Amino acid sequence: MPKTITLFGAGRSATRFIRYIQDNSVKNDWMLTIADRDMQLLKQKQAGHNRTEIVAFSLDNDQLRSDLIAKADLVVSMVPAHLHIVIARDCLEQNKNMLTASYVSEEMRALNDEVEKKGLLFLNEMGVDPGIDHLSAMSMLDELRGKGAEITGFESFTGGLPAPGLEDNPWQYIFSWNPRNVVLAGAGGAVKFRQEGRYKYIPYHQLFRRTEFMTIKDYGRFEGYPNRDSLKYRATYGLEDVPTIFRGTLRRPGFCRAWDVFVKLGMTDDSYVLENTAKLTHRQFANLFLAYHPSDSIELKLMHYMNIPQDSDLMEKLEWIGLFSNENVGLERGTPAQILEHMLMKKWKMRPDDRDMIVMFHKVDYVLNGKSHTLRSSMVYEGKSADETAMSDTVGLPLALGAELMLSGKIKQTGVRLPVTPDIYRPMLTALEEYGVRFVEQE
Repeated sequence: MPKTITLFGAGRSATRFIRYIQDNSVKNDWMLTIADRDMQLLKQKQAGHNRTEIVAFSLDNDQLRSDLIAKADLVVSMVPAHLHIVIARDCLEQNKNMLTASYVSEEMRALNDEVEKKGLLFLNEMGVDPGIDHLSAMSMLDELRGKGAEITGFESFTGGLPAPGLEDNPWQYIFSWNPRNVVLAGAGGAVKFRQEGRYKYIPYHQLFRRTEFMTIKDYGRFEGYPNRDSLKYRATYGLEDVPTIFRGTLRRPGFCRAWDVFVKLGMTDDSYVLENTAKLTHRQFANLFLAYHPSDSIELKLMHYMNIPQDSDLMEKLEWIGLFSNENVGLERGTPAQILEHMLMKKWKMRPDDRDMIVMFHKVDYVLNGKSHTLRSSMVYEGKSADETAMSDTVGLPLALGAELMLSGKIKQTGVRLPVTPDIYRPMLTALEEYGVRFVEQE
């Protein structure tokens, strides 16, 4: 009897997951059902595959959602993260295992006791970040602890960036994932981490000025800014007493200083809607956030307000993005953040021949036999095109490999779990290496 995988959501990140399941469906006797509201997209993802069924579906169709889950041996959710809980409750009711690539929400975590009681597994954070970062970090930490090392510091960074070859773009950045998440990055409150035994907090308006730099062999320099709550994984990683814990996001040098201009001006604010934006130009949008002056240009006002020197490359970046152009924004209404996102899409949307890459970097400080050491681990994975992106591969591939482990019965855990134990990270990392996701370690 074939095993059925039901996938909710057929967006860009689902591409690699679907292809892996299809390519291995005969060998493993799998059937795949893909449910999404976009029938045209579904037909593209099905690609005539005879073990793939497609269903036009809206998440608020309770009966159809229940029917699709009822026939599944494994449910995979790639809908927007806040909607996972709807599918999770149905899975719990119908005794079905579940898999997602998203951060565990408090609502999902609250289901743990019931999921355990029923002997089910809801495996989350199985994408790239979160996901591959957990696999690689726990492998490093467990190996060092197995040698008797005392961990004294842990830092981890991930970034989705253009692959080398985009020299005409001074920001060295394109949208390879949800643009809204990029525009609102860090806006959810103060970032928390721990450094040399002290708790540190960075408010949003300072976030992009508190960066650190690193070099990765063959790919040059990067800068990292703090990401979310670094302290949330202390217990998960067994780092409760470690003096330094820091998680961050990677960009190319200069990006954060330029992005800080948008933050300081208020362009990333998503809390109110602007008035009369139908005929607003890029230039007028910039001027909304600057003081009135009867004769100074917008450029001069901005340079004065932000203390930007005349010879700074910041102005080149802002000009290249079209901030001072007379082009219409082209959005009838929106918050400052929505208008900024709409403007940036014109320059940062991936073109057919653009390629992206995922860069991941870990640094572990430890003491072994009375001596201090630092172990660095890095991974760079390049995409092939705007359709076959590194982002899609590194989200979809671990999710597919996780599905394979779950369907084969090789994971014995139950409850709401993360991929931080050897029974998950060892086979996952071995399989990912075969697909080019390789970590290089250096003392």
